[in-house]
Amino acid sequence: MQWENLTAPDFAAAVEESQGVCVLPLPCIEKHGEHLPLGTDFFIGMEAARRAAEIEPAIVFPPFYLTQILEAKHQPGTIAIGGHLMLQLLEAICDEIGRNGLKKIILFVSHGGNRHLAPFFLQLMLEKRKDYVVYLAQSFWDPGFRALSDEVLETEFSHHAGERETSMILAIHPELVRMDQIDERSGQRLGRLDHLTGLQSDEAPIGWYANFPDHYAGDARPATAEKGERLVEYLALRLAEAIKSVKEDRTAPALYEEFFQRTQH
Repeated sequence: MQWENLTAPDFAAAVEESQGVCVLPLPCIEKHGEHLPLGTDFFIGMEAARRAAEIEPAIVFPPFYLTQILEAKHQPGTIAIGGHLMLQLLEAICDEIGRNGLKKIILFVSHGGNRHLAPFFLQLMLEKRKDYVVYLAQSFWDPGFRALSDEVLETEFSHHAGERETSMILAIHPELVRMDQIDERSGQRLGRLDHLTGLQSDEAPIGWYANFPDHYAGDARPATAEKGERLVEYLALRLAEAIKSVKEDRTAPALYEEFFQRTQH
């Protein structure tokens, strides 16, 4: 069900089999400590989507990583583009997905920096009428995933390139992990904006850089492939549930049409 692997006739058949549902993973390319590949979010998001599509058929869009990662521009290998272009590209891609007969699109966020981009993009889908409906899956931040992380991980703090993400990459692409290059010091939160009161300093534009300039937050040393397998499998199962729910949904498309009818009359 991976878009790029299908022949043209197979694609047409897959649209039917998927009941017009497409999963669009939203990762990025950025530094993940000294030991993980730049494509960490990309690999995790695509693997979870691929497994989910095996459970509940849906076409998985080809790797797309031109998303929000401006806070990592100072690190080698980052691919960061401007905000306006970012939104235009995402809309153009959704338009193409819809043009190809996939009228229900699930944005699957696998990078923390896109947790704000994706909901805003959903709001923009009310700016002008489309012939498709966009949904949002953020399984990485649901209570079940947090509970599982608490159960399987040894470290309490594992936000970026720590035990959690390192475990998942060990399960998916162990050959890309450099455990001998882990920097034991740089994963600590610096708190350089903690003097600001009455607001969430982490949400300031420079907030992430103030706390984690090395783009490493946590301790990756206890990571194992076994832990990662449980985490990736959970994400796949949750996404499969979302795919099934979206297939069965008739309400959101009907309300979308009703909304635009009322905006015109």
